[in-house]
Amino acid sequence: MSPTAQSILAEWSAPVVINVTILLTALCYLRGWFSLRFAFPAFFPAWRLVAFLSGLFSLWIAIGSPLSAFDEASLSVHMVQHILLMLAIPPLVLLGAPALPLLHGLPQWFVRITLGPFLRWAPVQSLGTLFTHPLVCWILAAIALVLWHIPSAFELALRFDSWHEIEHACFLSTSLLFWWPVIQPFPSEARWPRWSMPLYLFLGMFPSGAVGAFLVFCDRVLYRSYDEAPRLFGMTVLEDQILAGSLMWVFGIFACIIPAVFITLKLLSPREIQVNSSGLASPPGLPTQMR
Repeated sequence: MSPTAQSILAEWSAPVVINVTILLTALCYLRGWFSLRFAFPAFFPAWRLVAFLSGLFSLWIAIGSPLSAFDEASLSVHMVQHILLMLAIPPLVLLGAPALPLLHGLPQWFVRITLGPFLRWAPVQSLGTLFTHPLVCWILAAIALVLWHIPSAFELALRFDSWHEIEHACFLSTSLLFWWPVIQPFPSEARWPRWSMPLYLFLGMFPSGAVGAFLVFCDRVLYRSYDEAPRLFGMTVLEDQILAGSLMWVFGIFACIIPAVFITLKLLSPREIQVNSSGLASPPGLPTQMR
């Protein structure tokens, strides 16, 4: 490891609140998953547990691990964080169908007295209906992606930790919304027909592709803070910017194409039974409000 990297790591401290939150979320999900797995083994397979925990582990890598120590020294490292927050963590978490395991993993007095009434509150349900509409999901994710990569907004996040955390929260929340219509986590219901999702994903490539291409082909350094940052990996600031743009461009394409192809093949394949939009039939015996 280079002296520069060692110096950066020496000044880094692990974010205790973030790491504890990730750990507690994992324990809560595990508790609920094992409870539901025991009652309905066919509807909560092991791969959902693996997907959710992989999503949490990716979240830790992005914002809780030593990787975050280098995001102010290298745009490429910073872009890896963004890729994880937008393209890896959301689909993995949603594939874990987190709603029911988390509800069963939390203390039941809290679910009955506080969380349940809040989730059933009409304004909350109305907001949920609005923000899970595919068009709204796509627009919000595109706006967050483009706006936070505008130089003035990006520089703001680099210079102030609070804005950096807001930036990451925006990427994660809007990307969860973007992937919601694609994954359709159980027990949610589809708002658009399934055949529209490949087109939805195809259009989803354009914002990340536009940002990535702009970083690649721009002949000047966009984020001046990196001029003052220590050099890592033996690259100039402009070369680092080109690599960051290439990562965003390439991973944005593959992250959308792969599920689009999978959905298309699944739609074209013969099916023996009719299942709901999440790929699962409703488990018998679940409370009606949780289906």
